[in-house]
Amino acid sequence: SHIPIVCWGLKDDADVEWSLCDLSDRLRMSGWLVPAYPMPADMQDTTVQRVVARADFSMQLAIKLVEDMKKEMDTLNKAKFVTGNTQGVIQTALKTPCITQVLGAAHGIKGVLEDKLYDMAQEDPAELDLMKYTPSSALGSCRYKMADPDVDDTDYKRILEIFKKYNVRYFFYNGGNDSMDTCNKISKYMQKVGYECRVMGVPKTIDNDLFGTDHCPGYASAAKYIATSCMEVYQDARVYDTGMICIIEIMGRHAGWLTAAAALATEYGAGPDLIYLPERDFDMDKFLADVERVYKEKGNCMVAVSEGIHYADGSFVSEAKTSATDGFGHAQLGGLAARLADVVKQKTGAKVRGIELSLLQRCAAHLASETDIEEAVMAGRAAVENAVAGITDKMVAFERGTVNGRYACKTKLLPLTEVANAEKKVPQEWINAEGNGVTHDFIDYALPLIQGEPKLPKEDSLPRFARLKKVLAK
Repeated sequence: SHIPIVCWGLKDDADVEWSLCDLSDRLRMSGWLVPAYPMPADMQDTTVQRVVARADFSMQLAIKLVEDMKKEMDTLNKAKFVTGNTQGVIQTALKTPCITQVLGAAHGIKGVLEDKLYDMAQEDPAELDLMKYTPSSALGSCRYKMADPDVDDTDYKRILEIFKKYNVRYFFYNGGNDSMDTCNKISKYMQKVGYECRVMGVPKTIDNDLFGTDHCPGYASAAKYIATSCMEVYQDARVYDTGMICIIEIMGRHAGWLTAAAALATEYGAGPDLIYLPERDFDMDKFLADVERVYKEKGNCMVAVSEGIHYADGSFVSEAKTSATDGFGHAQLGGLAARLADVVKQKTGAKVRGIELSLLQRCAAHLASETDIEEAVMAGRAAVENAVAGITDKMVAFERGTVNGRYACKTKLLPLTEVANAEKKVPQEWINAEGNGVTHDFIDYALPLIQGEPKLPKEDSLPRFARLKKVLAK
């Protein structure tokens, strides 16, 4: 009745320049999910890999895994490596000989403008290891839109001043559409003024709307949280012998990738009956008819809606749309679930509950996808390795494939100009004809991304997140 788990590590005297994390990345490209884990605090310098040998793990598969491991280790042995046993941009950069100092900007580009940069070499390596299990942004983020340098180059001159002060020759900026816009503008300005600095964008957005990449780091974990939460709400909404209509509001201003993830819950029998994405115009009368029909048929109804659903004239359904905008001029949405719940209650007389997942969907590390975490590290490593190799003005992207019939992912590079401010939306053909659900094409797309359960570090049964010292650079 027990599931055997096989673990292994590198010998202490192993004469190799690669780590088990590197081997894990290579195996992923061959379709295998064989994660590498740091051991607990008393053995934190030791990293192991593991395989869970479930019932369907045949001898044929085991032989194939060993063969692929030998092949990938041979590839690694022949490669010129710039990384030791470190993860992501910061750790890869710290181990790269030609990079003499690694600086982390406080709150994104604002940290550069304000000369608030952290010396990442002062951080405990064990704390840096914890960053991939820590939600949100360890160094902080910002909402700051830089002007067109041809109109106002004040910020760019300041950035160039800071770059020269610290002799910055590599610049890595992670985030979504707006961050890639910032990255692109800085890259082009540095080229224009003749300052040698290799600029690379690293994707990181739960919105999953960056152009040209199959998916974005962060999305899969948020999608997994959304699907799980819907399955849990589904159970609770059926506790009483009276019916209930639940309306769940999910993030997504112009792209419905996050809300579509609720369909994963439906696929496994405990999710929304109706799903509405901003890729289709919203019709209130049709929405009310859909809800009434499901409620009469089932006695209950669950609905998932993107915060950015809009009418045919482009106006947001959300009553909070006029309250404020962020630093990029985007409407600050919210209150949609409550508004729709009120309308549905007046129409049906049923018990209705509006639920807004809000910030929880983007910081739920306890439901992270192991695939997502490992691919995020892979993207950061690829950014550094390509920059050191002389490449600039690109964003790291993911390309999906299959190896031996299994999902596989590898990195590719896209010009920043193509990515900046371009949005990737849910394909129209993945939305059903009624506009109130998604097709199985979306399930096939999303399901491989949410696979795997990371071994999350705990402290007295609570999550142990990274605690950075944030020592200012001199």
